[in-house]
Amino acid sequence: MSHFTFQGRRAVVHACAAPLLFAFAVPLAQAATIRGTLRDPLGRGVPGTVALMQEGQEVTSASTDPDGTYVLSAKGRSGRFSVRATAAGFAMQSSAPLFASSEGAVEQNIFLRIQPRREDVTVTATGLPTPLEQTSVAVTLIPREELATRFGISDELRLQPGVSVVQSGGYGGITSLFVRGGDSTANLVMIDGVPANDVGGRFDFSNVSSTAVSGLESQRGPNSVLYGTDALAGTIRFDTPRGSSRPVFTYSGDAGNFHTWRNEAEISGAHRRLDGYAGVSRFDSSNALPGDRFHLTTVAANVGVQLATDLSLRGTVRSGVSATGVPGAWDFYGLASQAKQADQDLYLSGVLEGTLHGNLHQTARYLGARKREQYFEYGAVGTPVTAFGFTSYYGNVVTIRGANGTVATGQAEFFTGQNDRSDSVSDRDGVQYNADYRLTPHLAALAGFRFLQERGSYRSSFSTQDAERRDYQYTLQLQGDVLGRIFYSLGGALQHNTLYGTEGTPRLGIAGYAIRPGQGWLHGTRLHFNFSKGVQEPSLAAGLGSLYTTLAQAGNTAAIAQYHVDPIGALRNRTYEGGLEQSIYGQRLMLRANYFHNQFGRQVEYVGAADLQQYFGIPLSALVPGSYGAYTNSLDYRAQGVESALEYSPMHHLMFRGGYTYLDAKVERSFSGDVTAVLGGFPNTNPNYPDIPIGSSSPLIGARPFRRAPHTGFAVAEYASAKWTAGLKAAFSSRSDDSTFLSYASIAGDNSLLLPNRNLAYGFVRLDADATWQVRPQFALFSQMNNLLGQQRMGPIGYPALPFNFRVGVKVRLSRD
Repeated sequence: MSHFTFQGRRAVVHACAAPLLFAFAVPLAQAATIRGTLRDPLGRGVPGTVALMQEGQEVTSASTDPDGTYVLSAKGRSGRFSVRATAAGFAMQSSAPLFASSEGAVEQNIFLRIQPRREDVTVTATGLPTPLEQTSVAVTLIPREELATRFGISDELRLQPGVSVVQSGGYGGITSLFVRGGDSTANLVMIDGVPANDVGGRFDFSNVSSTAVSGLESQRGPNSVLYGTDALAGTIRFDTPRGSSRPVFTYSGDAGNFHTWRNEAEISGAHRRLDGYAGVSRFDSSNALPGDRFHLTTVAANVGVQLATDLSLRGTVRSGVSATGVPGAWDFYGLASQAKQADQDLYLSGVLEGTLHGNLHQTARYLGARKREQYFEYGAVGTPVTAFGFTSYYGNVVTIRGANGTVATGQAEFFTGQNDRSDSVSDRDGVQYNADYRLTPHLAALAGFRFLQERGSYRSSFSTQDAERRDYQYTLQLQGDVLGRIFYSLGGALQHNTLYGTEGTPRLGIAGYAIRPGQGWLHGTRLHFNFSKGVQEPSLAAGLGSLYTTLAQAGNTAAIAQYHVDPIGALRNRTYEGGLEQSIYGQRLMLRANYFHNQFGRQVEYVGAADLQQYFGIPLSALVPGSYGAYTNSLDYRAQGVESALEYSPMHHLMFRGGYTYLDAKVERSFSGDVTAVLGGFPNTNPNYPDIPIGSSSPLIGARPFRRAPHTGFAVAEYASAKWTAGLKAAFSSRSDDSTFLSYASIAGDNSLLLPNRNLAYGFVRLDADATWQVRPQFALFSQMNNLLGQQRMGPIGYPALPFNFRVGVKVRLSRD
């Protein structure tokens, strides 16, 4: 989660960027002064008491005015401070660290909570730091403490409504996120404000360590207004931590079964105008299958300097280097492939941030990403069979069982090549500028510009493909409230992409309180509605293999004109959502429910050459000789449903929360070969199930998209005290549609290993537990236990999950205090 403040008459945003040069005026004062207002979650002033803290010691204190405003003097001191606030009926709240000196005044507003709760201010949803009570979109905040014993972040992402995590195997297996029925490529991931996806949206969460993650923000729904292309179904954001006011060094080491071990070291601190953080970790595991060893090294740093009271410069870097074996779909072969995948990911950002005259806040950011992936096949495995001069390799005789009760027995073909290699590259450089201005106490405006240059390439033994894209985005958004009871945001963006041209993305959100929040029963009823549109750029493969590009490569410009073939366009989503948040008993017992309706249009799919001729009128002679087909924007599907969550805190140290989501997703239009075969009377079928049409590589019209379970949910119980913390966390999923993808891939040369799609993938319950014992302030013991029920069918069919696994370790914390 981003580090931010909400300052006086202006909102301060950390995820922004800008022209390279702009001026800031710094007002001069004779003494350092910190001022602001205590506010309740709806933004109303609250009278109370404030104290100025430095190095854990109180410097001075004061009572606020009746409207909650306060002024504190630093009494000639300078450096890092925080403001501690208390008010009747609210929990004590401390501000984030801030820098103050005799150069000028610093403004710091503090939002109080009715009872102790997690930090619940979001910047992802609106671009301005905003309490969740004032937002109209669905956002989940995952604090850093939830990641304390985790290796990565994907398992915590499971524990929120509307989200499904699909992992292919053990540690290092491709891990994808499906949000409200959207595709796994439809989510934008932001690391320190830098778009981290591959060109076209793909992101593998298995390569993200929990090291140097200050917390997670997850928004469900499009947010292309603020973040542009790829924010089609959801947005995940996290930042690198900042240095604290005291030098702190922490070390964590642990080990577990499956030859698993991890070491992590972090150091942070601040001195006068400088603050810094650095973290490094190494994780290794053999996993449970042969040839599936995985390791990940993560290095991250965040360094900032306060150039003046209202002007700062900050730079961040995050690097992840990993390598993993790729055993493949073990259940389909009974053998592991001789393959390896290596990834090198680097994310860079530089931010200049400041304020002009107290209410115009500006940020200028450099965005940089370098992503490399190499896939190696060392040799063929299995049983060789030679026919017509070609040798193919097959796995062992296995029996494949689907969750829908269907069964197939046979030998599946390995589609591998000896000593084969492929490399892919996704590079990104850009600049972003955002400015927000507090027009009145009840209205703020945000405007921004972003330019991205994207470069991608794919190289294999057979071909080399390169592409370059430029993306320009202009953003304008208004955000405000009416009488502190109705909160709204209205915005829009225009973006121009080299590949898909110009697209507009509007958004409107409204949240209102029928009953204001407070203590007691049923005090707090919030209704909210949101409409938004999102866009996504096609993947590198789709852009290079589109119908337009294929015809152009063949030199057939006449066919492009005759059949009105356009370059491949943006993928689109139109979303309506509305919901209710009801306080049942104060904020100790909360109920949330949302209805969402996504219309995913112009999605990209691969259409065979024969279908291009039959349904698009494109003759085979118009294509590149030997071409099997091309990518087109011809897939449409809808995904609607209801998500709910319940949170209960019977006492200060104990918390229960859970959620359930029902998803109704259906394919409405498609021209893939699987669909057109059904329409043309020659559907894919398994000879053992001759009356059931099967989509071998894509879902049929009227069916669910693959790997989107209609029922998902979670349940969490957590206990936290000064000495002990413990958690029991469960995520469950119903059966989902899928495919074995083994069309004509059996040794018999038929579809006997292709099973019906409906409910083919297994449902599961994943149960994890963690515990930490703070033996002394400087020393702690912890354990993390995953998959307590030992379920191995928790991913795509064919890929067994890692059985019960655990890690036990120590944490050492050294600081000046």
